Amino acid sequence: MAKKRTKKALLLGVGLDNKDEHKRLTRGANFLLVGGSEPTHARMTEGAIKLNEHLKKRGKTLDDVERGEFVELAHKAGLLERPELN
Repeated sequence: MAKKRTKKALLLGVGLDNKDEHKRLTRGANFLLVGGSEPTHARMTEGAIKLNEHLKKRGKTLDDVERGEFVELAHKAGLLERPELN
């Protein structure tokens, strides 16, 4: 009998503007952030934490939020600049 797979969402952030040799990696409850310059990585980290706070306020997790609501919350958290394009 095949095992039933559970749905697990993960926010993956990749910073591509790193010009130094430093390797940056940050893990959270439902996110993984890699790369980027120090300011970029800090911005991604702050946004991921804020996204989790918005989800918690709504009593939801990343696993059960719908796409439209995710876009709205990601915009509020500073992860998206123009949500109407997504």
